[in-house]
Amino acid sequence: MSEYRKTYEGGLFFITCTVVDWLDVFTRTEYADELLNNLKYCQQHKGLELFAYVVMPNHIHMVASRAAGQMGDLLRDFKSFTAKRIILQIRDNPQESRKEWLLQQFSYHGRHQQHHKEYLFWQKTNYPVDITDAGMLEQKIEYIHQNPVRAGYVDEPQHWRYSSAYPLSAVKVLDT
Repeated sequence: MSEYRKTYEGGLFFITCTVVDWLDVFTRTEYADELLNNLKYCQQHKGLELFAYVVMPNHIHMVASRAAGQMGDLLRDFKSFTAKRIILQIRDNPQESRKEWLLQQFSYHGRHQQHHKEYLFWQKTNYPVDITDAGMLEQKIEYIHQNPVRAGYVDEPQHWRYSSAYPLSAVKVLDT
């Protein structure tokens, strides 16, 4: 089943997008910032409505809906554009000590896909989970915000820079 059929117009979803092989790409601020900039673009131009998010070293979780249109279409475009931008940043970054290795990993996964892409940055699935009630929404938001705490990166959710729990977050979220 294709991704867009797992979401539906007007739905609210818990979504996870993961880098292939769980590669730690977002440990570099410039790559995490690019991801956040692309989220903001989707909010401003594609109807993305965010209720919570967290960017971890190798994945992003979010609770999101779309004002109009299929969430699957938005995610496809977001992942494609973000992948291209971050791969270019990696390729052009003279300080990237893992450049050759990362590009080799993305190339390997791209070659082993049905459509043989030059690079594959994201795993194919987004694992969308339909949020059906307020209790589930609260549980997913708590899960998202506690992710960096559980991983041992920070003591409090609001201390993680790449989270909607962070008071100075560059990406704004809607109230629940």
